[in-house]
Formats: sequence, structure tokens, C-alpha cells
Amino acid sequence: MPLTNYFLYLAVMAGSTYLIRSIPFVAIQKKIENRFIRSFLTYIPYAVLTAMTIPAIFYAPSRVEAAAVGLLVAILLSLKNKGLLLVAVCASAAVFVTEWVLCLF
Repeated sequence: MPLTNYFLYLAVMAGSTYLIRSIPFVAIQKKIENRFIRSFLTYIPYAVLTAMTIPAIFYAPSRVEAAAVGLLVAILLSLKNKGLLLVAVCASAAVFVTEWVLCLF
């Protein structure tokens, strides 16, 4: 790829990222009073994070069964209000052990 195309693509990407983040700050200057919109905006980060994480959970391991076990462990530990580090480590360990056991058969 020529260097000029690279910088052109980089500028377009930076501009679009900047516009997406700056337009709400410029367009909405007063506090949002509507409960529905406030609730919607509150849960957007969680929805986006979930939409990015769930596919990665199932495509990262070599076996879907191991991914399902890891996801189940993560859900159970998070429902018991365990910390993020503990949930991540236990889910990763569950995936590792499940893949290891499945390789034996």
C-alpha cells in the first residue's frame, strides 16, 4: 500500500471517530431530562461491550464446548458478585482445563 493511501485512510478513520464522539457534545448542551433516553444512553456501553465480547468468547478457543464452559463459569461467578479479575482468571482456567480434557478423548 502506498504511503499516501495509508495516511488518507488514517485521516478518514480519525475524522470519523472524532465526529462520532464530538457531535453529541456539541449538539446536546443541556442536561437530558427524558428518563427513557437517559436509561438508553446508560446501557449503551454495556450492550456494545457484550456485542463485542460474546463472539470473541466462542471464536477464541479451539473447541466450542470449552468456550461454553468458560462462559458458564464467568456467568455463575459474576452472579455471585465476584471481582472481575477472579471471574476472568477462573473462566480462562475453565476453558484451558476443558480443552485439555477434551484433547484426551
